[in-house]
Amino acid sequence: MKIHIHGVRGSIASPGLETAYFGGNTPCLEVVADGTRLVLDAGSGLRNVGDRILAEGKVADFTLLFSHYHWDHLQGLPFFGPLYMAASRIACIGPRPGVLGLRDSLRQQMAPPFFPVPFDSLPSQLTTRELRLREGFVQGGFTVKSAPTNHPDPCFAYRIEHGGRSLVYATDTEHYDCVDPELLRLARGADLLVYDAQYLPEEYAGQKGPARTGWGHSTYEAGARLAQAAGVGALGLFHHDPRRNDDGVREIEARARELFPATFALREGEVLDLAAPLVDRVAA
Repeated sequence: MKIHIHGVRGSIASPGLETAYFGGNTPCLEVVADGTRLVLDAGSGLRNVGDRILAEGKVADFTLLFSHYHWDHLQGLPFFGPLYMAASRIACIGPRPGVLGLRDSLRQQMAPPFFPVPFDSLPSQLTTRELRLREGFVQGGFTVKSAPTNHPDPCFAYRIEHGGRSLVYATDTEHYDCVDPELLRLARGADLLVYDAQYLPEEYAGQKGPARTGWGHSTYEAGARLAQAAGVGALGLFHHDPRRNDDGVREIEARARELFPATFALREGEVLDLAAPLVDRVAA
């Protein structure tokens, strides 16, 4: 079970020299095991997934699992090469995004005048499925479980299991005064918890700039508390603030390790193998 990291930045893409190490693409993780591919979110990093699939010369046949449908988690879809190939089979799965529904939401973000290629003219075999609250499913060798997060508009966290290994993807969530019981149940005993750590605690509280309370994002401090309570193997910090440079992300990583030593900040271009000890990645 390998995790290819294609996008780690939150809210808006932030390319540039000061973000080049950790990366500036918005959320996209690709999970691969035994020939089955599961892609988490369609941020601008999704374009890299498409380029890799095309370079491999393989037919795209996979599930695209959405946490939610804010632009930073959706904007890579129109630029995903396999979307324009008739042989591609893409199953889009996620929570129902309000009145429009999943398929109409994808259609609207590609409608004129926002994009020149209408969704309904795409040649790929694209299907949609809306998950109910806490609903799970099986895809190939993957078992997927879900839980709601504390974020504006419906948003789900996911636990992906395969061959005795497990990844929990909990992006775009705001912590409570206590450890979130939904995420605690979902993350218990996972090998890797990927968690939204967009803000410093002092930023969240308004001691540094405007208070971010109610904005739907969390801190490394809350992530460390959840990781400790759930007994996860490692904590991966994710959804880096678009204004935070590489040194700022390193600072968050260092501060988080004081609370939960097996912590690292996710970085574009990395491949994490859950069959290998993630403490090696932390040490590196």
